[in-house]
Amino acid sequence: MRKLLVLALVGLVAQLIDGSLGMAYGLTSSTLLLVAGVAPAAASASVHLAEIGTTLAAGVAHWRFGNVDWRVVTRIALPGAVGAFVGATVLSSISTESAAPWMAGILFTLGAYLLIRFARPLRTDRVGGRLRGRFLGPLGLVAGFVDATGGGGWGPVATPALLVSGRMEPRKVIGSVDTSEFVVAGAASIGFLIGLGSEGFLLPTVAALLIGGLIAAPLAAWLVRIVPAQLLGAAVGGVIVLTNARTLMRSAELDGPARPALYALLAAGWLAALVLAVRALRRTRRARAEAAEAATVAPANAAGVPAEASDTASVGEVPADLAATGTSAPR
Repeated sequence: MRKLLVLALVGLVAQLIDGSLGMAYGLTSSTLLLVAGVAPAAASASVHLAEIGTTLAAGVAHWRFGNVDWRVVTRIALPGAVGAFVGATVLSSISTESAAPWMAGILFTLGAYLLIRFARPLRTDRVGGRLRGRFLGPLGLVAGFVDATGGGGWGPVATPALLVSGRMEPRKVIGSVDTSEFVVAGAASIGFLIGLGSEGFLLPTVAALLIGGLIAAPLAAWLVRIVPAQLLGAAVGGVIVLTNARTLMRSAELDGPARPALYALLAAGWLAALVLAVRALRRTRRARAEAAEAATVAPANAAGVPAEASDTASVGEVPADLAATGTSAPR
């Protein structure tokens, strides 16, 4: 019972992260299950079965908050489902000994990618135009395959790619990726069911992860509007890197002083990424504040208001003659 309660808490935290960041439910949950000794295929199968429920709840919540672009969802979900089914079939066909380092390597790489990606400002300056199907289709196919074989990866592959395009609001990127993941999780679960049979799913684990995720889904859809993705992405990336480094070092039979030295190096990299993420977040907020101030001053200058008057107005001190007329000359 204690283990199931812990798994429910993990599902809750993982869904909060996923709903706020657009990624990392599978990465977080699969990493924990691997550490607990669950076979890679069973871990990925159980996480994806739980995700059918959590992604459905997340999709409904994001839709209610207006965070979903249905055109993007339809063009990325179906190729993602194909990739996930193929990936589940591949993972089901290889041995546990071979799958463990493979899966840990994918998770480690994705965690490192999160660290690098969120240590730098997210580009959202390219506006206009629509995302084309020839970009969304291959993106969904690759993300779905990585997601099934690694126990997670749909969000870490799809979300940054859509954010970098700059053609969608960040909240709609996250909402659309989370919503389309429902189809991907379903296809992966079918692939694992065919490859492993029903005994490949750890049903108590699935239930615990599902309950925690369902509780967190509505809150996460609201948090996406206020939580800084910059810091959350760097923090989650570091946890995933350090945790999966353990499996990789064990597979490589790395012992002695090399192991703590490598842990120290990875921890230093994580700390550096967090510092860079904080700086990037501050620069982004400063740039937005300057842009907002410029947008406020420009209309006033266009109407003939002196710069000094517009500066005063920007802090809420509007001269009486301007308050009535909006011009610099009293009537």
